Amino acid sequence: MDADVTDSAGTPADPDLPAGDTPQGRSQEEPGATDPKEEPEPGAVPENDAPQDSGDEGEAGAGANSEGGGGDGDGGQHGSDGKSAVGAQTWADHPKDGSASRRKRPWLRWAALGASFLVMISAGAGWWLYKKLDGNITTDTSAAAELKVYEKERPTPVVMDAQNILLIGSDSRSGDNREYGRDDGGSQRSDTTILLHLAADRKSATAVSLPRDLMVEVPKCRTGDDKETREQFTQFNSAFELGGTACTIRTVERLTGIRIDHHMVVDFNGFKDMVDAVDGVEICLKEPIDDKDARLELPAGRQTLNGEEALGYVRARKTLGDGSDTERMERQQKFLGALVNKMQSNGVLLNPTRLYPVLDAATKSLTTDPGLDSLRDLYDLVRSMRDVPTDQVQFLTVPRQPYRQNPNRDELVEPDASELFKQLREDKPVAVVPADELKEKEGEKEKEKAQDEKPDDAGSDSESPTPTPTYSGSSAADDLCEQ
Repeated sequence: MDADVTDSAGTPADPDLPAGDTPQGRSQEEPGATDPKEEPEPGAVPENDAPQDSGDEGEAGAGANSEGGGGDGDGGQHGSDGKSAVGAQTWADHPKDGSASRRKRPWLRWAALGASFLVMISAGAGWWLYKKLDGNITTDTSAAAELKVYEKERPTPVVMDAQNILLIGSDSRSGDNREYGRDDGGSQRSDTTILLHLAADRKSATAVSLPRDLMVEVPKCRTGDDKETREQFTQFNSAFELGGTACTIRTVERLTGIRIDHHMVVDFNGFKDMVDAVDGVEICLKEPIDDKDARLELPAGRQTLNGEEALGYVRARKTLGDGSDTERMERQQKFLGALVNKMQSNGVLLNPTRLYPVLDAATKSLTTDPGLDSLRDLYDLVRSMRDVPTDQVQFLTVPRQPYRQNPNRDELVEPDASELFKQLREDKPVAVVPADELKEKEGEKEKEKAQDEKPDDAGSDSESPTPTPTYSGSSAADDLCEQ
């Protein structure tokens, strides 16, 4: 029975090949071929025991040779291409795990190198931009030093987390501002002064304009040439001209009883560049403007002002309205509200790409105290305000009226002014409405007061909550074209 199997199978099966596979090319066997009965060379691995790799053809060591002419199945046979047959591979010759993947994916290394390069470039550019903006800011160390000398007479903060910042618009005609008027030796005047109160919960911001012609008590101040001025009752903007920022801060603190935490001085060009950085601000004019002093000529109707036009608009006085400084302040307040609204509605405060030119414009012409003289400090301040609703960003002028001894000057209206200062000092809310609405509210208040004086209504005041003080003003949510 065994003989029959041998006769039908022909040549005995090669011990290195699977049963049933007959080696091909025996007739082409080269002289000196290794006898299949001989022991394999040390280190040789039988084909059917070699590691299999189903994914890479030509690297697997299983089966009969499929290319390169005849092959014997033993470890010493060569193919027609001169390379060793697959069965001749040793563990030393076999690719290590993952080497094929590494050979096939060199782009991963290049991608990693490219990403690392981009990160380094971005980090370097970011650092350069940060240092540039940070270096734009001018620190006012002299004001801080003088305020420290008069620390004992300054008000004590009432609400620690609230912030009171004095914003001063300088109308110096020196340097780049020379084109806006005569340069009288670089002297400064406070063309615009705003007390900005940020509520401790950062849910509201109230900006109170202080008229330049308001009659106030200006304390003794030290001048630039280290002399001391006398205490005097004079126009408010004289404080800045006589003793600079420190004198203005002390004058405001004496007037309001509010501790000033920080200050910022911005000149003409800083304001212009900020308006240009947000691509202009839209306003509406009932009548055309032609003001040579303000270098402004505009038609009536809805239009978007660029930086130069905006500066002329907020500075114009003689040719707009009644020519009073009070009306000009109201125009400034509404324009600043529109600027804030433009920045929030266009996502400027949340978009670093759009915020950068605004910060660059602001910091170039900004002088501030050491507490706000870094980009980080300013960014934290802006970030704390970016979620304030626009209808809670309020603008108003301190209650004032023509000065009794000189109608060209102003004086405070009491007790309204003192009530306003008390609300801000204690971080309590105030409300603003247009002037015509305020008159209606005052009329209603008079009627209620008359009713409260009747015997039937006795004691009603003690039961009703204290109403929020209301003043004539506007908010950043107001549309200048709907007024």
